[in-house]
Order: sequence, then C-alpha cells, then structure tokens
Amino acid sequence: MLGFIKKDLLMLKSNIKILAILLIIYVVMAFQDKMNLSFLLPFMSVMIMMSTFSYDAYNKWDAYAISLPDGRKNSVKAKYLSTIILIIITTIIITILSFVISYAKTNIIDFENIIATIFGSFFATILLQSFIYPAMYKFGPEKARIGLMTIIFGVAIIGGFITQYVDFSSIINILNFIKTYWMIVFFIAIVLMLYISYKISERVYYKKEI
Repeated sequence: MLGFIKKDLLMLKSNIKILAILLIIYVVMAFQDKMNLSFLLPFMSVMIMMSTFSYDAYNKWDAYAISLPDGRKNSVKAKYLSTIILIIITTIIITILSFVISYAKTNIIDFENIIATIFGSFFATILLQSFIYPAMYKFGPEKARIGLMTIIFGVAIIGGFITQYVDFSSIINILNFIKTYWMIVFFIAIVLMLYISYKISERVYYKKEI
C-alpha cells in the first residue's frame, strides 16, 4: 500500500507551485489583517488530491490496480491516507505560520483563537473529503465536481432558510456541550466521518466495473 500512497503524492509535484502561491497569499493577507485564510491550504489540499482521480482515469490506473493483490482495497485506502497526510502537513505549516505572524504583529501569541480556527478548518476540510470522495468513486471526477458545486450552492440556500425560520435555542445547548467536551467530540466526529466515507468508497469501488 505504501507504493499506492507514494504514487498519489508524487503526482502532486506539478501542484506544489499552487500551494506555494497560496501560502504567500495567506502570509500577505494575514499581515495586512484583510481576512483569515487559514482554511485555504488544507481546503486546497483536498481539491488538489481530487485531481489525482483524473490522472488515474486518464492513465487507466484502475485497470492496473485491481490486478494487484488487494488492489481495490489498497487503492481506496491509499487515496484517503495520502489526502490526510497532505491535510496534516498543510495544517501544521499554517499553524506554525499563524503563531509566527501573531507574535510578529503583537508580540503575543493568541493560542486559543489560532487553535480554534485551525481545528475548525481541519474539521471542515475532513468533512469535504468525506463527502466528495465517495462521489468521486461513484460518478467519476467530472460529475463529482459538478455535484460538489451543487451541494455548496444548496447548503448556502438551506443555511439562509434555516437562519430565518429555525429556533436556535436547542442548538445553542448542543454548542455549549460541544464547547465543554470539544476535543472528544472533535476526535470522534473526525474518525466517524472518515470511517463511514471510506467504507462507502470501498464498497462503491468494489462493485465498480473497470
């Protein structure tokens, strides 16, 4: 399976420049207090990893992968692990830069605010991966991207509707609970999302005719 992971990560060489440019943009925007872009690199990690599905399809990788022992299983597992590795690396880079920038600007490191923002970004990125990867295996890269845009647009509309007509008192109680036990809730939610998503992707890929 290490070979599968290495293959996915090596395919990202051409996209390193994009991540480097985004990193520069983040640093510039952070120093100018324009906006918080700490989510940008982890989010783009998933988007860039999605391109490996297109590379696989173009090079007919799946036909070769399934001929290997446990090829289907290892292919799906490697795709998830490669993405998580890239997300963790970019998150660590953003965290270190956030500490450095915070200290450079104010001589104080706002640990609580930075960590909360980074964890929120990490959670949202894993959520994106958990939703989009089963769709990539089921419908292919192009249709899945269209579906992703549709989902984002739909969520925005539903979110606007909810804010107008839903009573948030019960939700606030839930948020208070999460605030108290947020580390445990965060870890369980991450593991659960990834596990369910992985199992769906694995099941879809096993049934897929190649």
